[in-house]
Amino acid sequence: MTTRSPGPATAAVTVTWAGANARRLARQHLHPDAAALASPFAEPGDAVAAMLGAHAQVLSAAELSVGLRGDGLTRTDVRTALWTDRTLVKTSGPRGTVHLLPAADLPLWTGALSAVPTGPDPFPENARMTPDQVEEVVAAVGDALTGAELTIDELSDEVVARTGPWAGDLVMPGFQTMWPRWRQVLHLAGHRGALAYAPNRGRKATYTNPGCTPLPGAGALPALIERYLHAYGPATPAHFARWLAAPKRWAAEQFAAQAASGAIEEVTFGEDGPAWVVAGDTDFPDAPVRGVRLLPYFDAFAIASAPRKRLFPGAAWERALDGGQAGNFPVLLVDGVVAGVWHQRRSGRRIAVTVEPLKPLSGARLRDLEEQVERVAAIMEGTAELTVGQVTVGPHA
Repeated sequence: MTTRSPGPATAAVTVTWAGANARRLARQHLHPDAAALASPFAEPGDAVAAMLGAHAQVLSAAELSVGLRGDGLTRTDVRTALWTDRTLVKTSGPRGTVHLLPAADLPLWTGALSAVPTGPDPFPENARMTPDQVEEVVAAVGDALTGAELTIDELSDEVVARTGPWAGDLVMPGFQTMWPRWRQVLHLAGHRGALAYAPNRGRKATYTNPGCTPLPGAGALPALIERYLHAYGPATPAHFARWLAAPKRWAAEQFAAQAASGAIEEVTFGEDGPAWVVAGDTDFPDAPVRGVRLLPYFDAFAIASAPRKRLFPGAAWERALDGGQAGNFPVLLVDGVVAGVWHQRRSGRRIAVTVEPLKPLSGARLRDLEEQVERVAAIMEGTAELTVGQVTVGPHA
């Protein structure tokens, strides 16, 4: 619900959590009430743009995130967009983690992400690189990957050959091994538009140069802030900083500049206090959210919606968060908030879906859940069987 306090025309807008949550769900086509939605996204790139990137460390989770926001989209559609049509790009996104991003938006994303301050060097002194060495490695990565698709070992050989033996020093702790020094800037090369994923070669990941020229940060950052607030507002600079893994003071400075330019405006976000929306974007639904949704690992909605205590109320905070970290558990949404967790196990086309609600579900909610499992199965191109607790409800095509 949106209300305006009495007074002059510039009086503050008050936004409730229920209204904000309903609008966020609707704008990502996750709202359970179809009447609250415009047409679902017909293309994977449109769905990914709306959620501001699909976390893709586990690609099957990204495929499900995209499909849940689409109109009949399947995992094959996502893979076709990524590897054949190239309307999606798999690369380093927010927080330096692997994301699917729309190819059309890659100049904006790389321009904004490469302008985010990196903070203190987190690596031991013997592993660090000078600023000149960082630039040299990023350039070497871009050169080596232009017109090529290389595994990480092949890329390493090319980078060391273009820079010097120092880049290959085994000083970076990896998975039960040590990695060469240059690997610490792998995600930065992605943020600079010099590196993206190419199709796997067998079980090995490969990389290529997407041929992207980043937009200047001075224009890209304000655009990213506006897109973030459109999708997840009202939000504070601290919320934005957490989503982006950026310094809080820097984020506050960016919001202040946007406010001074008139691009964003302050609202009162219920009892949580001041927050921001895109200027003039102050219409929020009145009706509360009703219905059921299933979201996979690291779904963008669960990651970015804030304040987190509202989305993960009561027992959900303990069961569905990992030390306050969202995304480590697929979640069940009931009436717009986290009300349980779920998991799936695939064997051929059969997908065994187990849902663990925090409270017993009514008959109507169980029917909603069955429909959601059917949708998950359709997106993942399989046949699902739902278990709630220990009760098998039945097979779903």
